[in-house]
Amino acid sequence: MTPQQHRERLSQLLDSNSAVIVVGSPQRTRSKNQPYRFTQNKDFLYLTGFHEPDAVALIRPGHAQPYVVFCRAKDPAMETSFGARLGPEGAVAELGADLAFPIEQIDEQLPALLEDRQRVLLGDEENRFTVQAWQWINQQRHSVRFDDRRHFRSLEPLAGLLHEMRVIKTDAEIAAIRHAVDAACDAHRVVMANTAPGVNERQLSMAFNAALANWDCDTDPYPNIVAGGPRAMCLHYDENDKVLEDGQVLLIDAGAEFRGYASDITRTYPVSGRFSEPQRQLYQLVLASLDAAIDEVVPGAPWGNIYERACRVLTEGLVELGILHGDIDTLLAEQAHKRFTVHKTGHYMGLDVHDVGQYRQPNGDWRPLQPGMVLTIEPGIYIPDSADDVDPRWRGIAVRIEDDILVTHTGAENLSAAAPRTVAELEALVGSAPITRSVHVPSDPALCR
Repeated sequence: MTPQQHRERLSQLLDSNSAVIVVGSPQRTRSKNQPYRFTQNKDFLYLTGFHEPDAVALIRPGHAQPYVVFCRAKDPAMETSFGARLGPEGAVAELGADLAFPIEQIDEQLPALLEDRQRVLLGDEENRFTVQAWQWINQQRHSVRFDDRRHFRSLEPLAGLLHEMRVIKTDAEIAAIRHAVDAACDAHRVVMANTAPGVNERQLSMAFNAALANWDCDTDPYPNIVAGGPRAMCLHYDENDKVLEDGQVLLIDAGAEFRGYASDITRTYPVSGRFSEPQRQLYQLVLASLDAAIDEVVPGAPWGNIYERACRVLTEGLVELGILHGDIDTLLAEQAHKRFTVHKTGHYMGLDVHDVGQYRQPNGDWRPLQPGMVLTIEPGIYIPDSADDVDPRWRGIAVRIEDDILVTHTGAENLSAAAPRTVAELEALVGSAPITRSVHVPSDPALCR
């Protein structure tokens, strides 16, 4: 489904008394005149397919000219320094806009383009134009003569409608996600083969990104987490600058992005290529909880079943290993497992790696799973060195395994199954082609961290 089809689908949910304003992302500066790599707001991308910064779109359902774009004007000097711009003319020719104006004219043009529409839906998650939007919708009633008809327009968030649209993926969206998942699976295999004691986390992070380039993936959807040993206790560790040591496990949470669509995969494995017995037992427990949770993915099942099933398996296993003590149902009621499991077990995935959409229904019940949903399932166990009441053999071990799951008409498809996840697969692959180039550290201690 194309952005035009997304706009048409959105318009079918509205009427000719409505207008939609959706705002793109700005170009952010890294330092002086050096910009960060640009990433478009995903709501804007979904409805326009436009990858340039500082743009706004207006959608008028039922209008003879329903699609209007405000964007940066052509500027030869700026384009020489920072790349070509589509410009208003290009927005008409290449984006299919019915009308297009320079972004500098938005205050002048947009209020009139609302015509007599009374309901305005605003998609501006970064609040770039929220104040101006109130001025746009009120301009007409403040400027007409006293005896002319005034428009008392309402302004409401677009997200409530659009984000629910984005929950169920089309075939084209699933194909893009599938490609991003395949790319990440390949990159994980590359990193596994290159993992060995003495390798720096940064080397593996860069090896992962280099592998993505072979799949025409232009970016990674979030900073790679390449965490050796105790650093995996930090859920979003992204320094990725320490040397891996023999006896540690490596947790790598990293994905790909293709045409704006994300994947999100986590694997944990031994740096030396062989799990110790405690590492293997905790790993097998997390894997069992993941597979049990995947079994809960069937159309109509409540979203919460996934978490509940994973938590039961984890709690039962932690009791069996002697890490938790007591009656299983009592421990679950008290959420005793949270001390060592820390986080929930998944989220929607799509244009955003933590994609949009409600997890609960208006009455508070869990939302039922539907075909076309894409989600992650990622149980984990984290036993810090500070857990003095836990047998020392378990301390300092962190394990998380995450797969990307498509809800089908009959159950679940594990899109990321190609990333090795069994103990036998991991031990066969890890270290089979380790990086041999050493990291060159400055000799001056003042330059070293």
